[in-house]
Amino acid sequence: MRRRSFSAIAVSSAVYLALGALGAALSPAEAARGEADTLAIGGSVTEIVYALGQEHRLVARDTTSTYPPEATALPDVGYMRALSPEGVLSVGPDLIVSEEGAGPPETLAVLEEAAIPFVTVPGAFTAEGVAAKIRAVGDALDASEAAETLAAEVANEIEAASARAAAHADAPKRVLFILSAQGGRLMGAGDDTGAAAIIELAGGVNALEGVTGYKPLSDEAAAAAAPDVILMMDRMGDHGASAEELFALPALAVTPAAEARALIKIDGLKLLGFGPRTGAAVSELATALYGD
Repeated sequence: MRRRSFSAIAVSSAVYLALGALGAALSPAEAARGEADTLAIGGSVTEIVYALGQEHRLVARDTTSTYPPEATALPDVGYMRALSPEGVLSVGPDLIVSEEGAGPPETLAVLEEAAIPFVTVPGAFTAEGVAAKIRAVGDALDASEAAETLAAEVANEIEAASARAAAHADAPKRVLFILSAQGGRLMGAGDDTGAAAIIELAGGVNALEGVTGYKPLSDEAAAAAAPDVILMMDRMGDHGASAEELFALPALAVTPAAEARALIKIDGLKLLGFGPRTGAAVSELATALYGD
C-alpha cells in the first residue's frame, strides 16, 4: 500500500513534528492491515460501508459511527464536527469518506494539504437522498454495482413504509421531536430537519410549526405546539428523560401528549441517520403512532 510524505504539509511545528514521527511508524501497520485504507466519518456512512460488505476497507471511524456494533471496535478519531489533524492522520487513511458537516475547517485544510482524497457524501431527508448517499459511498469504494442494488432496495423500503403510513393522512398525529431535555430545557426540531422529515414520512405532522432547525423551546412555545406525541432518541444521560420526568415539566404538562403519556423513543442513528435502516425507522415510528 502506498505511503504519503507529510513533509509538504504546512501546519504548526508541533503538528509537523508529530506527523514526521508518525510517518516512520505507518509502514508496518499498513502492511498488517491488508486492504484497510478508509476512514469513515458519520454514522450513516459507516453503516453503508458495512451494508455494502466493504467493512474490510475500514481503518477507523468517528464517534458517531456506532452501528453495527462491531464498528465500535475500530479506532475512533473523534467527533465528526471537532476532528483534529493529528487524530485523523494517526490512522494513516488513504481515503476519507464523510457525511456533510465534518470539520472544523482548519482540520479539513490540513487534510487537503496532506493530499488525502476526501469524499463528501451528499445528504437529503428523502428516499432519493438516501439512495444518492449509498451510491456516493459505493462509488468512493469501487463498489458501484452493490451500491446500486442496495440503493434501490432501501429507497423502495422507505417509499413503501411511507405509503403505508399515509393511510392515516385523514387524522395525522402532531409529533414534537425533542432533541434534548437537559436541565429541563427543551430543544425541539422545526422545519428542514431530519426529525421533521422522518415524522412526515411516518404519516405525522411536525408540531413545531413556523420554526426552522433545532431551537430551544420556551414553555409557551411547547404548550402552543400541542403535540399528541413526544418523540425522542433512545439514549441515556442528561439529554434524555423518562416519561415521568418529561411530562412533569411545565412546558409539556398541559399538552395532549402528557395527558395520554405518549412518548416514543427510537435509536437515534436509526431514526435520524437516513441510511440503510431508514425504511425500518419509518415503519417503527408509524406503528408506534398508529398501531399495526
